[in-house]
Amino acid sequence: MSAQRGRSSARGGVGPSVGPSTLPSTPGTGPRPSAPSLRAGVGGAPPPVEGRALSDPRYDFHSHTFLTDGETAATDMWLQALALGHRALAITDHLYTEDPKPMLERLLQEQKGFEFEGLTTVVGVELSMVPPRRIAEAAKGARRAGAEIVIVHGETPVEAVPPGTNRAALSSNAVDLLAHPGLLTEEEAELARAHDVVLELSTRRGHSLGNGGVAKLALQVGADLVVDSDAHAPAHLVRQEFARKVALGAGVPLAHVTKVVTETPLQLLKRLGKAGRS
Repeated sequence: MSAQRGRSSARGGVGPSVGPSTLPSTPGTGPRPSAPSLRAGVGGAPPPVEGRALSDPRYDFHSHTFLTDGETAATDMWLQALALGHRALAITDHLYTEDPKPMLERLLQEQKGFEFEGLTTVVGVELSMVPPRRIAEAAKGARRAGAEIVIVHGETPVEAVPPGTNRAALSSNAVDLLAHPGLLTEEEAELARAHDVVLELSTRRGHSLGNGGVAKLALQVGADLVVDSDAHAPAHLVRQEFARKVALGAGVPLAHVTKVVTETPLQLLKRLGKAGRS
C-alpha cells in the first residue's frame, strides 16, 4: 500500500444478511448495558486473554450501529471489540445521498467520550446504493463532514447494488476501501491497485460468497486486502484467529495471511492518521 494518495493526512459477521436502512428519527431509546458488563464481553463473549491482544491484535474497518441498520451504539461495539482483542474498529454507518453531518456528528461525539484505552476508534461512512456517478463527490462530502474513513458498499452477489458501483468507488481517490466487491473483474482489481483502494474479504454470510474471486484477483495484480466483519451487532465481531481462517478459506496463501490481517490494516491506519492512537 502506498503511503501517498494525494489526500490530507487528517483523513483520517457472522450473522444474517441485513439490508441497508435509512437513519432512524429516534435511535437508541432502549436501555443499554453498563460499561463494566460490556468490558467483560457483550452477549456472553469471553474477556480478552492475558497478553493476547498485544501478540495477535485484530483490526476491523467495517461495522454498523443503530444509527442505520445495526443493533446498538458505537460505544457498545467498541467495548466488545476491545474485549475480543481488537486494536482498531471503524464504525461505518450507511450513507446514501443525505447530508452526512448529522450522523457523523453523533458518532464523533460518542467517539470523543470513549475513554477506554487500548482501542483505536475510527468513525466513517459506508456509501450505500449511491448512483455511481455521484460516488466520488459523496465520498468527498463525507470527508469534509468529518469522516475519518470512507468505504463503499460494493457489488455483493446478495443485494441489488447499482451496476458500476465497484468501478466508480475504485476510481476515486476519496475512497479508502471497497466492501464485499462480489464478482470483481480483473480491470477493477487493477483500479484498486492503481488508486490504492483496499479490497475487503468479508466474514459476513452472503457477502462472503465473493471472497475467493476477490482474493485471487487482488493477489494476481498486487492489490491490498483486509478481512472485515460488517458487524451489525457486538456478536458479529470476530477474533483474529477466525479472520485468518477467512483469509485462508478465500485462497490467500499462508505466507501472505499476516499481510492481509495485520500489515495492511496497520498501513491503512497510518494513512488515515490513526496509527499509534490506541
